[in-house]
Amino acid sequence: MATLVDHQIRELCRKSGLVEPFDPDLINPASLDVTLGSMIKVEGRICGPEDERVRWREVDITNGFNLSPGQFILASAAEFIRLPNWLECQFQLKSSRAREGLEHLLAGYIDPGFCGDLTLELINVNQRHSIELWPGMRIGQLRFNSLEVPPLRSYAMIGRYMNDRGPVASKG
Repeated sequence: MATLVDHQIRELCRKSGLVEPFDPDLINPASLDVTLGSMIKVEGRICGPEDERVRWREVDITNGFNLSPGQFILASAAEFIRLPNWLECQFQLKSSRAREGLEHLLAGYIDPGFCGDLTLELINVNQRHSIELWPGMRIGQLRFNSLEVPPLRSYAMIGRYMNDRGPVASKG
């Protein structure tokens, strides 16, 4: 297994649509930055009759969103990811976001063959300060690793979140 570097990432993005839209300014030495999309899911009502309970409600953050201390949301990267069967990927939060008190829960692995938007599980771990989120902010980075051999069954064959768009709640 080998980590892809800048020129390899650039070539894959240009020729095979690895990430769309592709912005070459988001390429790092061995990763590709991704930005925050414009829709998030926040927790909905939890009290009342069972048929009125809403686990998640969608919120458009085009004008920004203040993530309160302790608040958990589902968000998505603005970029659509299309992994070939010989490539795996790992999402990691940008260190600047972590230094602001934002945390991404440890669900960042992306299987070979995945195609879709990345759902991000984000929480504000600050005790007293909100974190401002806005579409297009650099939220994380993708590290790509080539496999020695492709799997017998890729995520395209077995994945339950294949071709999903926007932030998606658990299907589990």
